[in-house]
Amino acid sequence: MNMAAHHGKEPGFSTHAIHTGQDIDQVYGAVVPPLHFSTTYAPDGIGNLRNGYDYGRAGNPTRTALQQQLAAAEGGAHAFSFSSGLAAEDAVIRGLMRPGQRIVMGNDAYGGSYRLISRIHGDWGIANTPLDLNDHERVAAELEAEDATLLWVETPSNPLMTVVDIAALAEIAHANGALLLVDNTFATPYLQQPLALGADVVVHSTTKYIGGHSDVVGGAVVLSDDDLAQKVAFQQFAVGAVSGPLDAYLTTRGLKTLGVRMDRHASNAAAVAEFLAGHSAVERVLYPGLSDHPGHELAKKQMRNFGGMVSMQLKGGEPAARKVAEATQWFILAESLGGVESLMNYPHEMTHASVRGTELAVPENLLRLSVGIEDVEDLIEDLDQALAGL
Repeated sequence: MNMAAHHGKEPGFSTHAIHTGQDIDQVYGAVVPPLHFSTTYAPDGIGNLRNGYDYGRAGNPTRTALQQQLAAAEGGAHAFSFSSGLAAEDAVIRGLMRPGQRIVMGNDAYGGSYRLISRIHGDWGIANTPLDLNDHERVAAELEAEDATLLWVETPSNPLMTVVDIAALAEIAHANGALLLVDNTFATPYLQQPLALGADVVVHSTTKYIGGHSDVVGGAVVLSDDDLAQKVAFQQFAVGAVSGPLDAYLTTRGLKTLGVRMDRHASNAAAVAEFLAGHSAVERVLYPGLSDHPGHELAKKQMRNFGGMVSMQLKGGEPAARKVAEATQWFILAESLGGVESLMNYPHEMTHASVRGTELAVPENLLRLSVGIEDVEDLIEDLDQALAGL
């Protein structure tokens, strides 16, 4: 659906999220497009495909609708939906890199991304250099080398909530002939649009905020460059790590309410962060919305709001972190994030166990909170009683 052409101006985020790719069914007039489970499609004679569909791996109308929706949400020209966030990242690396090349990345990247890059692609000749992405001189020096072809960014990062300057890093990458990839999972396209800031590729674990209900695993790649998109499209088709139709449908359904959910996630997270910052058992609160966060001003500049993720470090070290993680009622101890329910994670042994002992290791006293959309008074009371047990 070309909404800009229909009304003469570019629609807002939520209007796009609700309507783009969601054309009214031409047979029955269904407002919600039908869910297509078919694995194969009958042509109108040999070689004459109906609307371009022939086989489910190559294309599916439900997946197409989601991809149109994702592209519009990120302000990109092309989007590709995958079976997981890591499958999406893998397709980018396979499609855009070759053995002998190197990824320059943040030294606090998500453990799963680092595991994919170092242990899977590392064995096939793709090197990596983790560093502080706020040290622009060091980033530029690394990217000057001919083998450094991709700069990999998370902002805010998982789980240390580091904020880095997307526009500045895009300039540095492009000046050195490298591409800039931004993992926009934490911020979501509602709060931050890296392509508009100069990024070449955006990746998501749609499992998180875009799906939003902790019931569907998925990933996405969004780009505007036609040549890069063609390479990712070939990986999606030839390797086949596509999202199934039901997964695509659930992700589409989640994306339609992303804007209103993120408003609530962000307001709840801000209140939780303020409470934790004033608690005697808390050593440090990591949330870009706090004025003393080192990335606060930058986050204000490149984000619509500060998001729903809060990390905290406890004065009592690892024992305190473990005790609090197992003492909450509304904050559920579980991996993942971005659902309507609040989750608490102990990254040292859960999501980031794969980077223990490396430069990317997470502090042992750190807890990561995915602040949900419950009544915030209940969430604060829950944290207060858990911390009172220390």
